[in-house]
Amino acid sequence: MSEEQSTGLQKLMHNVAAYDNDFKKWEARAQKIIKRYRDDNRSQNTNETAKFNILWSNVQTLIPAVYARLPKADVSRRFGDNDQVGRVASLLIERALDFEIEHYPDFRATMKHAVEDRFLGGRGTAWVRYEPHVNAVDMPEDGLEVTEDIDDPEPGVQNDPTAGQEPMEEIEYECAPIDYVHWKDFGHSVARTWEEVTAVWRWVYMTREALVERFGDEVGEKIPYDAGPDTLKQYGQSTKEHTRAKICEYWDKETGKVYWFSKSMPNIIDERDDPLELEGFFPCPRPLYATMTSDTLVPVADFVLYQDQANELDILSDRIDGLVKALRVRGVYDASQPALQRLMTEGENNALLPVDTWMAFGEKGGLKGAIDFLPIDMIAQTLIQCYQARTEIKNQIYEITGLSDIIRGSSFASETATAQQIKGQYASIRLRSMQEDVALFATGLLRLKAQVICTKFQPQTIVMFAAADQMQPEDQQLIPQALALLKDKPLRNFRIEVAADSLVQLDEQKMKQERGEFLQAFGSFLREALPLGQQAPEMIPMIGELLKFGVGAFKGARQIEGAIDQSINKLVNKPPVEPQPDPEMLKMQAEQQMAQGKMQADGQLEQAKMQAQMQIEQAKLQAQMQMDQAKLQLEQAKTQREVEVEQMRAQMDAQKLEFDRQKAEMEEQYNRWKTELDAATKVTVA
Repeated sequence: MSEEQSTGLQKLMHNVAAYDNDFKKWEARAQKIIKRYRDDNRSQNTNETAKFNILWSNVQTLIPAVYARLPKADVSRRFGDNDQVGRVASLLIERALDFEIEHYPDFRATMKHAVEDRFLGGRGTAWVRYEPHVNAVDMPEDGLEVTEDIDDPEPGVQNDPTAGQEPMEEIEYECAPIDYVHWKDFGHSVARTWEEVTAVWRWVYMTREALVERFGDEVGEKIPYDAGPDTLKQYGQSTKEHTRAKICEYWDKETGKVYWFSKSMPNIIDERDDPLELEGFFPCPRPLYATMTSDTLVPVADFVLYQDQANELDILSDRIDGLVKALRVRGVYDASQPALQRLMTEGENNALLPVDTWMAFGEKGGLKGAIDFLPIDMIAQTLIQCYQARTEIKNQIYEITGLSDIIRGSSFASETATAQQIKGQYASIRLRSMQEDVALFATGLLRLKAQVICTKFQPQTIVMFAAADQMQPEDQQLIPQALALLKDKPLRNFRIEVAADSLVQLDEQKMKQERGEFLQAFGSFLREALPLGQQAPEMIPMIGELLKFGVGAFKGARQIEGAIDQSINKLVNKPPVEPQPDPEMLKMQAEQQMAQGKMQADGQLEQAKMQAQMQIEQAKLQAQMQMDQAKLQLEQAKTQREVEVEQMRAQMDAQKLEFDRQKAEMEEQYNRWKTELDAATKVTVA
């Protein structure tokens, strides 16, 4: 290992160690929170204290409130100019992103796990990759890649026409997957804010096959197994032996390089220049954080802010459980009157039990003097107070977390709709901030995916993903120019965003009402604007801009904007209307045109007949050429197939000869052993 490599590895390991030291307490606390969320601390002991899992309840309420459906990418031109090529390019990106989101399950699972990590440990992360799947194909004879000089062969060796050829590779399909990164397997350089981070990394657990495929046979076989996913160890699903190699993928913005190394290897395994060429270099967006401050990137989980109240809630729940178990009839009775014991077990409606020595029983005070019950009114009153105290603690937790009763779906019948709406608006202030954070995280992922699609994907892949053949004919003509525009820094030319309201369940009735109001306002605008455009054509561009301004507020209006642009262009470029000529002149011109038209029609008819005859002859000739070419291809395929069959037959004959040779050798060996055994047997008998 060179001194430069040793110094570089020490620097990387130093940054990783600094991160581990700063985030050690956070990881331990996050692990405890997850155990509490899963209720893993509960044992099989029936006498264990009762608990109230408020953490599970809050997380299960907040996750669908901020992320309940797949995000919808909104790609638009960065400037609202009348740029048809830019509009078609943005439409291609948007449709390609929608295809990848809907047809590959990685994005759905990644968003779900990242949002869950944000509400448990306080940080959710993801990673974008480019994954091409290639097939090796034979290179055509006129396109051979020569890797060494084959013009001058060695003495006695003939030229090999296939020597020096390397198989070509063609991409079968390609995608840009988004990997979920566990909160323990992600790291970054120590900094106060995300903007100060200079390096990010993730730990990947790889099998031997994956190591060989990624780093080659020589390096992949040397990397030792040194770890396995921590979650498998935690839940007892792994053996004592290591089943994976823990590899670090380290992206250093300062050097512009990516490094791969293992703690069990003395040198860097691999080093490459920026492989994705992303504008922000990092293949991951800013993580989805919980509570943060500007002096550290160690997040504070939501549960930490109300863990004292949650512990108090568990204590009250355990006491309520004990009081409920104690809330039953208990008492004592006079042992000299065994019939009193039967009073509670055998007594039914209108049933009397006999009592001996009634006179003595009456003198002692009768039933009141012979039996006494444990008072349960104090237990019941204490139980009611515990219930009230637990409700108060829950309200404190909901006040800390911002979960009002309207978000949790509970309200009172006496509340008016206005009161519920006001509470919902105030409660949605903090909820809206959480939704915006999730939307920004999804936006960052889709921007990275869009950059990979634009810079790495083949044009035919983008066209296929975007279903360009289903677009408007006018838009299809602009696809070549749009594809060229996509290759030129997509984030500079386009704005890619995910609206927060696209991640939550929308009010369909409200959506229908808004669309109806828009169509009504749109109709009123057209009734007033069209006459103005007819009277003053110079006002048409301004009317079109007003239309696009109104339509742009609605999602999915990209094609409508295109139709508006095309209509405006037609109106603006429409030739001016010429004045009407005199009717008599029109009549004379019509008669002249009819005469000229008749002469031209006769000439055109003859010309059409000649052209039709020539086209028929050309079609016959072309058809004959196609048939001849098809026959030639068929003969070539037949010849090639016969050659392949002969090669297979020769190979099988060679295998048979080899088998016969091995069989003869085995028989000869067997006879030799048998002879030796017979000789040994005779000696033994003698």
